[in-house]
Amino acid sequence: MPARVSEAIVLRTYPLKEADLVVSFLTRDQGKLRGVARRARRPKSGFGAALERLSHGNMFYFQRETRELVNLDACELIHSHFGLHGDYTISVALDFIAEVSEQFLPAGEVNEQFFRLLLTVLDHLRQSPGNVWRAVTYFSLWAVRLAGVLPPTESWRMSPESKAIAAEMLKKPVAELSGGEWSRATAADLRRFLVSRMEEAIERRLITAPVLEQHG
Repeated sequence: MPARVSEAIVLRTYPLKEADLVVSFLTRDQGKLRGVARRARRPKSGFGAALERLSHGNMFYFQRETRELVNLDACELIHSHFGLHGDYTISVALDFIAEVSEQFLPAGEVNEQFFRLLLTVLDHLRQSPGNVWRAVTYFSLWAVRLAGVLPPTESWRMSPESKAIAAEMLKKPVAELSGGEWSRATAADLRRFLVSRMEEAIERRLITAPVLEQHG
């Protein structure tokens, strides 16, 4: 097949051999793919910061029908989150978003709604880094809904305030939600509820969820 170019968001990387990386990335048009970036771990690699987790860019790759891994040629960076790494809570929040996306999304299944969810939440974090808890809660709610594992609202066991927050989030974009900056306590019971739905769906514990809630 000819070389492809896809708008993509990097989810995770794994070291391979001495200088290569295996990259898991979500594309807008092909779904979640995994590929090998040759020599990406070398200091003078052409990939640079484009393969950092949740980096947004245009991925250039070659895909063969008989192989599980694609060959990555380059990534043209659109947005990086390097400037957010100095804030511990935001850094762990990015880890959480990446882990949930990696675990929830099946390989090769196009999901433009989830792709747009990631772009929206990441843009909100760049524009309003003080609203990290709002972004995390919004992402969690919509990730569970898009996965089809959000139960009917009458079965939710949480405070009326959190139910009202969830109802607003299902109707409005994250940037248009009411209220000022949130603390970790805001809608904490809603996030616990959503994480439990995630863990039931993927049949494993999320590594980053307790770290975020305990130390964020």
